[in-house]
Amino acid sequence: MIAWLIVVAAMIMGIVVVGGITRLTESGVSITEWNVVSGTLPPLSDAAWAAEFDKYRATPQFIRINGPAGMTLATYKVIFFWEWVHRLLARSIVMVFALPFAWFWLRGTIPAGYKLRLIALLALLGLQGAVGWWMVKSGITHDVKVSHFRLATHLLLALTSLAGMVWTALDLAGTGRGRATAGLRPLAALTLGALVVQLVLGAWLAGLRAGVVAGAGWGSMDAWPLMQGQFWPAGIDWTQGAGFAFSHDPYLIHFVHRWWAWVVVALMVVLARAVRRGGNRVASVALHSAFGTQIILGIATVWSGVWLPLAVLHQLTGALLVVATTCAAHALGRAAAPR
Repeated sequence: MIAWLIVVAAMIMGIVVVGGITRLTESGVSITEWNVVSGTLPPLSDAAWAAEFDKYRATPQFIRINGPAGMTLATYKVIFFWEWVHRLLARSIVMVFALPFAWFWLRGTIPAGYKLRLIALLALLGLQGAVGWWMVKSGITHDVKVSHFRLATHLLLALTSLAGMVWTALDLAGTGRGRATAGLRPLAALTLGALVVQLVLGAWLAGLRAGVVAGAGWGSMDAWPLMQGQFWPAGIDWTQGAGFAFSHDPYLIHFVHRWWAWVVVALMVVLARAVRRGGNRVASVALHSAFGTQIILGIATVWSGVWLPLAVLHQLTGALLVVATTCAAHALGRAAAPR
């Protein structure tokens, strides 16, 4: 069962990467319908491709942006591919989780106390699909892009599922050695909470295309740590109030995202040291490595003007950081659990 959960966790990290590519290539609304079964196959004829393209040409994204830019059917096929792969992976994850789960249940091999947890994880995966379509609909009917609030919800559900898979696998590994399940300690909860805030800010930043507002230029101080040559960004729109600015203004969201990161790092350093004192050096090193790499990639992404490979690596490392933080939080809880 542990290997099964690890495989599902790896697939979730894969779909997070594909989701990042889908967002960065503006592919998210290329498929305008949610057909759970028939949508498994892409169009298989010229007529089917033409029909899909016609549906996309009715979207605000095509009418306002890609149509005037001269998008052809060949170009449309590229963005269709990424969204189709994203949805195919989502279906695959549900199947890879659900079918073995049913098999383990029928065989009676699920340890006591885990059935409800695994049902909850399956429900999260199912909810993820519904939220994904809810997100896509916002870009089909309302705007040229999907809602950054819905994008954040979609990403957080995926990462919550990932953390749940990892935590459950670690608990199962301990159960096999006769140890109690781990609890969530206050320090770990605080660190995870701070990370959630950062992930929400990152999703908003991506949804609002705010990665480029700082400027670009490799090693340019004007793009990082400054923004367009100054510490406090110019251009923040306060006319609709502070609450609206903090949730909608790309300059302010970018600024908060880059500096809240250091609050998260400080908490992770404290968590990693606590875990190492508890005797788990591997989890401590993994957490340090993950947040260090993520910081470097975040800065490089800004300097590059959000170059696709770097931005995707940044998103992948974000998922790995969730795994590393979950492992550290579990290690801290395990050290405090009765033996």
